[in-house]
Amino acid sequence: MRHFTPKELQAHLNNGQPAPYLLDVREPWEFDTCHLADSVLVPMREIQQAAEELDKNQEIVVICHHGIRSRHVAYYLEQIGFHNVINLEGGVERWANDIDPTMKRY
Repeated sequence: MRHFTPKELQAHLNNGQPAPYLLDVREPWEFDTCHLADSVLVPMREIQQAAEELDKNQEIVVICHHGIRSRHVAYYLEQIGFHNVINLEGGVERWANDIDPTMKRY
């Protein structure tokens, strides 16, 4: 598993390459409060079922509030055969600190 800081993810999103799948594994109320543009919500408790529909070769960035749940989900995805998984270190909280200070926080 790779790890991106918010600044690394922002640069990666702006590099002109196809965008990775942004997988947000928080709860719906958290996602409704704030999220990265173009991210898709799949709560952590639903990841086992949702993983069956994801492309194991697609680049996937896993996102949560502080980077802990996302690290667990990214590890799980690797264990079941996903090949290109990235954890967003510090989650949306660090994204708000480093990239978007206007992002709502909780």
